[in-house]
Amino acid sequence: MSKLMIEHILAACIVFVACLANGVNSREDPVFNNFMTEVEYKHLLKEYIFFEISEPEELAFTYKANPSSFTPGWNTTFIGAELIPTDPPCGCGYIRNHEEVEGRIAFIDRGDCSFVSKVIRAEEAGAVGVIITDTDEENDDLYISMVDDTTNRKVNIPAIFILGKNGQIIKRTLEKLRLDHAVINIPVNITRTDIHKLHQPPWLVW
Repeated sequence: MSKLMIEHILAACIVFVACLANGVNSREDPVFNNFMTEVEYKHLLKEYIFFEISEPEELAFTYKANPSSFTPGWNTTFIGAELIPTDPPCGCGYIRNHEEVEGRIAFIDRGDCSFVSKVIRAEEAGAVGVIITDTDEENDDLYISMVDDTTNRKVNIPAIFILGKNGQIIKRTLEKLRLDHAVINIPVNITRTDIHKLHQPPWLVW
């Protein structure tokens, strides 16, 4: 056996052993072909809220969202809830489609007024929760912190923020299919699910 062949075999063995060592305390991400440690995964579960869309099928994935710091938590699980885009989309004024929003999850664009104002308007319209999306569809990694606007107004329903990449694709798909809502489950517990087994949107990875 040549010296070069022996070196190649030794190198392959080192790589294999390293992969096994990482695999003991990590979760593989097949998209990047690297590893997310258990600590990183637990941090992900602790810091974010997850929800899934069940209808329409084109949007049927699990989504990650940043919870608001000024609203109650998602202490109630909503199964088969309707996600309704508000009119106006910014949710800053009177919600004209309040009859559709009542008892459902309001879907609101970022901008034009504070997060607190948006959630209060949705609450006044009868929404049971709010999902706010960035309007920048190119935003596929920056989660905005939804903080209090210091006006000391009380908010009684939960709210989360999602990336513009996800939010605008959801909105555009509903418009294309001529649907006025999506059906969602929120929050969903992914604690016992390996990240590579989650049905993530194909246009975005965590």
